[in-house]
Amino acid sequence: MSVRAFLRPALLVAPVLLASPALAAPPAACWAPETLTVHPGERDSRRITPAERRFPPQPAAATAPVTGTPAAGVVRRVTPANGEKIVALTFDLCETTGQIAGYDGAVIDALRAADAPATFFPTGHWLQTHPDRAAQMAADPRFELGNHSYGHANMHGVDTARMQTDLLATEAVLAANRSATAGVCPAAAAHLENPGPRLYRFPYGSCSADSLKAANDAGAVVIQWDVVSGDPGGTSAKTLTTRVVSQVKPGSIVVMHANGHGDHTAEAVPAIVAGLRAKGYRLVTVGELLASGTPVTVPECYINSPGDTAVYDSAAAAKDAPRPATVKATPAKATAPAAGTGQPAAPTPH
Repeated sequence: MSVRAFLRPALLVAPVLLASPALAAPPAACWAPETLTVHPGERDSRRITPAERRFPPQPAAATAPVTGTPAAGVVRRVTPANGEKIVALTFDLCETTGQIAGYDGAVIDALRAADAPATFFPTGHWLQTHPDRAAQMAADPRFELGNHSYGHANMHGVDTARMQTDLLATEAVLAANRSATAGVCPAAAAHLENPGPRLYRFPYGSCSADSLKAANDAGAVVIQWDVVSGDPGGTSAKTLTTRVVSQVKPGSIVVMHANGHGDHTAEAVPAIVAGLRAKGYRLVTVGELLASGTPVTVPECYINSPGDTAVYDSAAAAKDAPRPATVKATPAKATAPAAGTGQPAAPTPH
């Protein structure tokens, strides 16, 4: 994938002086304030058109496997050295290959206004269909971009080859994003040259022992969470804030959404950041959190408790199961997702 194809030249604008310290260089050294802030309609999701469809690139090379303690397995939180009160806010940017998911710019604007670090987990397809925003986020030294698969497929039942191909193709998209961003925002070069560890988040919070091992063997640290905001589904900003601030403990990882699926996330973010800081917490990226102490890992994926992703796994398995031959059948709408489509049987949480 060429830099020119990945990132439109129109992104580059003349450097501007900052009116607010929250819009720190390098992003504001390369984009005007009105370009960085939220635009009407960006939060909306829709079906993709054939012309907009993107495809995975040649996979990147695997790096050294993640083995043994402390990082192999599923990282749900970190035990910080000396009990330091630090926390990582994370936001998923889910997008299947059949849609254009939203960009909840108000979330990003709120984080920048509060000078709050955060880690985002976009799918490779989301990065390809949002090149302007992907570059702006990659250029921001407060932010870190992880890997949320290429097209938000359920990776529970896939074999090792498919798991690693999908993960490493998304790593190739992330690398192309960094390269393209450096081309239009030289001020971000130092930040982009050190992306930190490869961080991977399984779609739907679901994995098998085999897919988990495949991710670790490809060099990815698998990141989940210990605080679930519950931001999809109409949860109010007040409830989101109370839930997050009351449940966080030193070394927590909080999961939220910035793809338009968090109904009141943008309203809650300022209060969450303020509430955590009032309790003495320092916000960091996941990479910084991992470096701060000892990861707390488990051998399986789950959302809140072991086994709670079965609704996604069983639906995908049912769709893939062989069907008996029939002489004649009346077409009907499919209700279960195919493994690899990323379409869940219930509202998608992650």
